[in-house]
Amino acid sequence: MKKGKRPIGKILMVLMIIFFYLPILYMIVFSFNDGKSLTNFTGFSLRWYKHMLETGGMLEALYTTFSIALLAAFISTVVGTFSAIGLSKSRKLVRDLMEQVNNLPMMNPDIVTAIGFMLLFITFRVNKGYMTMLLAHIAFCIPYVILSVMPKIRSLDPNLADAAMDLGATPWQALVKVIIPQITPGILSGALIAFTMSVDDFIISYFVTGGGVKNLSIMVYTMSRRVNPSINAASTLMILIITIVLVTINVVPVLVSKRQKKEERSGRKVPGALIPLAAAVVCAAGLIVFFRFNGAQGGRPFEGQVLHIYNWGEYTGENIIGDFEEYTGAKVVMENYDSNEQMYIKIANGEAYDILVPSDYMIQRLIQEGYLQKLDQSRLDCLDKLADAVKGLPYDPENEYSVPYFWGTVGIVYDKTKVDLETLEREGFNIFLNQKYRGDVYLYDSERDSFMMALKALGYSMNTEDPGEINEAFEWLIRCVETMDTETVTDEIIDNMAQGRRALGLIYSGDAAYVMSENENMGFYLPLSGTNLWSDAMVIPKNAKNPELAHEFINFAASFDGAYDNSSFVGYTSANQEVMEVLSGEGGEYEGIDAYIPRSGYGLDEVFVYNEKTRKLISNLWSKVRIAESNAN
Repeated sequence: MKKGKRPIGKILMVLMIIFFYLPILYMIVFSFNDGKSLTNFTGFSLRWYKHMLETGGMLEALYTTFSIALLAAFISTVVGTFSAIGLSKSRKLVRDLMEQVNNLPMMNPDIVTAIGFMLLFITFRVNKGYMTMLLAHIAFCIPYVILSVMPKIRSLDPNLADAAMDLGATPWQALVKVIIPQITPGILSGALIAFTMSVDDFIISYFVTGGGVKNLSIMVYTMSRRVNPSINAASTLMILIITIVLVTINVVPVLVSKRQKKEERSGRKVPGALIPLAAAVVCAAGLIVFFRFNGAQGGRPFEGQVLHIYNWGEYTGENIIGDFEEYTGAKVVMENYDSNEQMYIKIANGEAYDILVPSDYMIQRLIQEGYLQKLDQSRLDCLDKLADAVKGLPYDPENEYSVPYFWGTVGIVYDKTKVDLETLEREGFNIFLNQKYRGDVYLYDSERDSFMMALKALGYSMNTEDPGEINEAFEWLIRCVETMDTETVTDEIIDNMAQGRRALGLIYSGDAAYVMSENENMGFYLPLSGTNLWSDAMVIPKNAKNPELAHEFINFAASFDGAYDNSSFVGYTSANQEVMEVLSGEGGEYEGIDAYIPRSGYGLDEVFVYNEKTRKLISNLWSKVRIAESNAN
């Protein structure tokens, strides 16, 4: 019976190893992919490693990750160890109470802890950044150290310290030379757990940071919003670092064992358990120095000027930030947001940035509420380079406050082998109710664009203020999610449709251009009922600290080189007329891809208009749509 179980155990072990390590191997392989796809390997290349090394922000994130992890591990280990020793000498009631208090942070959901730290720093007006992240990491690591050290302390003879002092040792000598060597394995274990917890943390770090300070987990989160294989390169480097540290921890003790024995024979005993920890610290410190001083530094300092930009995640080209820093000598600090609403909250709370890149309706709101300053037209030389279709839009008719960055439409991406153009032309957005495609469609998790689709399908304006029409659109969406077995996604639609995993989906034109460039069977259709003609533009907040440098960046980003780098890498349509023509023309990256050039001059296409009353109504109704979809599936 035992012999029969061994093969099953081995098979399960092999399957477990494959389950854990196959995704890592897959990621490492695709870190060397020449193309941008995360699923289609097109050839071996070091392109994304080169991009990672040339992108100062990514190496800064690695530096932040490991420097904070080492500092948090060291400080929390010292504090946690002495706290555990102190608790062991306390009365039982105090000890039991403090142990329960110590367990609370570990059992508490990370999101609750994160919000607590955030509110604490806001209440005491502490500027969020590197120091606040470090303090938060130290705080949540200490309980893990105490938990690791306490069992070792309990196993000691309670009279050990007294015996040492009876033999002439001072209290400090008894602690350092007697107690600590006995509990070193627990200290080492606590330090490694603290280091691991710090490196791994995302949620708490995300809520307590600011000023452009990001660790690797935050950087990967912002990068994952769009297709960016640099994620694979950065993650592979992370694995390499951890592997080096683990090998160091395990190999160094073997290499120094002979020397340790000699030292012990000579009466100079060195705690063997500390050797791998010290070696790992030295190794990690060396790597931190590499990240800090060998990454792209963004050019020479220029009068100490810093430009703070708040932009969508993965919305800039490979080289534009570095090129601008080299050109001006300034330092660019880029922070990212996931939605216009997230950006608005920060601006409304008074956080200062020099440049924002909000969408059309949000620009209108920011203008109405007085959060933007008018642009100094004498400092701008870029307006004549813009396409006529993106100038003078309703949210800023005279371009007094904004310079367009990207623009496009929202339409239907479809698999030409499954969906014919005639059906699309006949049904438009109503194709999302066609039972032929049940279980084979993607919706997009955007309340504005989803209601736009429903309103246009019903023949209404997407800017309607009529509650009856909005409720009709709500019923249309409810019918869609309850009868079509839909899946509502965000940027996952990009790679999924590039692989042809569904017949059709609602998508932004820039994303459709990428999908079509990856898969010739994919097409893009704009219904004749009209759609959303959107625009994201660069604006300067009223409380900007460096508006002169902000104007310089706007000119740079709207110039041919800056706009070309942005558009060719991100895939969204540039506002620069020449860049549009080059990228869509003969030999361009988007030659023959009609999704790249947005439809303009069509009477039924509209630009979103901000209306707080309808926004709240649509937001509440969209929540009900998502609940209905969840129940239906």
